[in-house]
Amino acid sequence: MRGLGLMVAPTGARRTKKDHPGLPISAEECAASGAACHAAGAGAVHLHVRDADNLHSLDPALYRDSVARLRVAAGPDLVIQITTEAVGRYSPAEQIATVREVEPEAVSIAVKELVPDPSAEPAAKELYDWARERRIAVQHIIYSVDELDRMVALVSRGVIPGHRHSVIFPLGRYAAGQESDPAELVPLLGRMRDGGYGERFDWWVCAFGRAETPSLVAAVAFGGHCRIGFENSVFNADGSVAASNEERIAELRRSLIGIPHRPLARDEMLRALGRPD
Repeated sequence: MRGLGLMVAPTGARRTKKDHPGLPISAEECAASGAACHAAGAGAVHLHVRDADNLHSLDPALYRDSVARLRVAAGPDLVIQITTEAVGRYSPAEQIATVREVEPEAVSIAVKELVPDPSAEPAAKELYDWARERRIAVQHIIYSVDELDRMVALVSRGVIPGHRHSVIFPLGRYAAGQESDPAELVPLLGRMRDGGYGERFDWWVCAFGRAETPSLVAAVAFGGHCRIGFENSVFNADGSVAASNEERIAELRRSLIGIPHRPLARDEMLRALGRPD
């Protein structure tokens, strides 16, 4: 039976408690939410941290504290992925410094943010090589077909090392009102097929807005893995607002009953998130 990766993104970089009172923001709240989501069926957490003003942060000390609390709360099996998301606040050098100081087991990196132009390639290559040596699971955030092609070019030139990679496609990020549509998958999957990338990629989907559930179900039906949570949507499929991240996980799991699958074990999850063999 096919293994399925289910990851939760409980917080994100932009939402606040004005958007949803149950949004976990503090390290204590993120630990409690992550543990509850793990119990509900999530095998990994995509972790964001906030500073004293509740703004998105890449502070290594905040990451280390939040990771430690989450590990205690959720136990050893949960995979914890940090992010280098810039949100217009952080340079490639600052993103690199965070990853090196935290040395996480898994990290998501937006290719367009870490390698915005050719001048950034040498420093990015050093980080990617360093992460590969330490068997850190690196997941590449890809927003479009053009970005997918650029990532493949970076792989072919050795800027991004290795032959097997993990990518995540955020659907709806640049759509009107940040509302996703499962049809956004079609050109991305078509490019992977036509370019022969499919066998080289473990691919994931997250989806903004009210179509989060149907978008993730479509992704799983096509052979992908999925990330769900308040970072991208607070809505259930019927349009109601979910009470918690774990409620979103429960709804997605019910929606996937007709698709044969089994949850990934911890080592399988890390591999699907980009850990080198």
